[in-house]
Amino acid sequence: MKAADYLLGALKSEGVDHIFCVPGGLIDPLLPAMSETGGVTPIVAAHEAGAAYMADGYARASGRFGSCFAIGGPGVSNMSTAVSAARSDGSPILVISGQIALELEGRGGFQDDSPGTAIDDTAALAPLVVSSQEVLEPHLLGHHLRLALSSMLAVPRGPAHLAIATDIQDAEVTAPPPPSLADRYRPRLIDEAAFAGLERMLSGDDGPKRIAILAGAGVEHSEATESLTALAERYEIPVATTLRAKGVFPEAHPLSIGVFGYAGTRHATEALLDPSLEALIVVGSGLNQRDTMFWDKKMSEGRLLIHADVDPTVIGRTWPAESGIVADARTLLDRLGDPECEAAAALASGAGERRQWLADVRATGSLLYDLDHCESDSRPIHPARVIADLRAASSPDTTLVVDSGAHRAFCGHYWSSQNPRQYISATNIGPMGWAIPAAIGAKLARPDSPVTCVTGDGCMLMHGLEIQTAARYGVDVTFVLINNGALGNVWLRAHEKGPGPAAMTEIPIHDWAAIAKGLGAGGIRVEDPDELTAAFEEAQATPGPVLIDVRCDRSAATPVAPWQQAKSEWVDSD
Repeated sequence: MKAADYLLGALKSEGVDHIFCVPGGLIDPLLPAMSETGGVTPIVAAHEAGAAYMADGYARASGRFGSCFAIGGPGVSNMSTAVSAARSDGSPILVISGQIALELEGRGGFQDDSPGTAIDDTAALAPLVVSSQEVLEPHLLGHHLRLALSSMLAVPRGPAHLAIATDIQDAEVTAPPPPSLADRYRPRLIDEAAFAGLERMLSGDDGPKRIAILAGAGVEHSEATESLTALAERYEIPVATTLRAKGVFPEAHPLSIGVFGYAGTRHATEALLDPSLEALIVVGSGLNQRDTMFWDKKMSEGRLLIHADVDPTVIGRTWPAESGIVADARTLLDRLGDPECEAAAALASGAGERRQWLADVRATGSLLYDLDHCESDSRPIHPARVIADLRAASSPDTTLVVDSGAHRAFCGHYWSSQNPRQYISATNIGPMGWAIPAAIGAKLARPDSPVTCVTGDGCMLMHGLEIQTAARYGVDVTFVLINNGALGNVWLRAHEKGPGPAAMTEIPIHDWAAIAKGLGAGGIRVEDPDELTAAFEEAQATPGPVLIDVRCDRSAATPVAPWQQAKSEWVDSD
């Protein structure tokens, strides 16, 4: 069969049912297979970055990998930010780029992106991906594809790139299809000696009683929500999550204390920074800046720090751990929750003290800060009111895809999530406009789940045209636009420095509802908070994409006061 058919057939066999692309001359030979492979639907994006963001959203929502196609040179360079966002968040996407024919490489041909040229795609993407290869012979396509897919799902997980020349795309391939990767998605492993040491640390009458868990994205990757919930319930252990992992532990659960770190809740902040906390079990978080309340040392000092991750390079990177365990989240949690675990009796004996301690934490105040903002009648509208009303109007199984900006803090704080992969955001690199195409990918991955995207007017200027893609394919996403005439987070800092810096961060107010209609989507404008619920319900009941342009107050402070306090006090003394 032709290499193009081989490639698309391999993707289909791995469960990929949508691919994302921007057509161009260097992938012309792939187009027939892309459009004619049954069970695989091509989605043409407005921009190559949009195609990669869609693949990223598809991967995060589905738990599989996403795939995107573009020409080499400008197509690949347009994808670079999207690829780096996937790499920083451990999201597996396969990037396929086209190159000029092998016999033309290095001769100054149009869009020559081969090694040794000004735009060497494989070298340019190499720092951003886990594997970047050029296929030099048709018979090597299967080998290179297998290596790309295996590297993409290895530890640490991330995007992979395969460059294929046009003549190889059109060549005959006789290689067998790559073996199934089903067992690669969720590796099951644990360092037995390290776990035995942990059991001893937690055992005995003098073992720690005040214990909390911080769950990171590794819990999502390992499909470990049920294991985490079972462990927490068996021993009444309070659970916080990172913002990236929001939803991996049901936030309505009696043992949930919410998000810790950036945009975190009062209860998580009080519990994890409480000097009386005796042991903190960190599962699946690399303990980066936002997961640690700006590296607040109160989180690590004076207690037993237990750090478990499938990636050994992150253990001890931020703080030394008294117990560092290389393990995937599900295996670690299952083993710790096993009634035969050596620490079981000690963990059970501490349940009563943890119950009282959790009650004391809850007595410090409401879970969320500034709850009155959720009922604000101000005009322009307070963003907290937008998110509170949106949550109330949305079904429990709604997947929320959140963009970068001040709205990320409002969503992280005031939106509650009960399941993994239903709160999706690019939390590390944080490119603006990411969520608009990512929501399209998420909806195509989870067609039976309502999908809502919360974005900003600055984000719309960057990738808002992908709403045309949603309209073109009838992708049913509700886009909620926090339209405040500014680069929100930047403006909050800049306006304190004077009118000049403030003006540089302001944006003319555009009628984005009208623009959405011009792109083929629905459009609703909301200026009164009492109109929010009706607008959300109308959008959710309307087939296809609808954008709700909500005129918001740019001066509304984000719910990140503890984070800002920790940031102001931080000193690099290590």
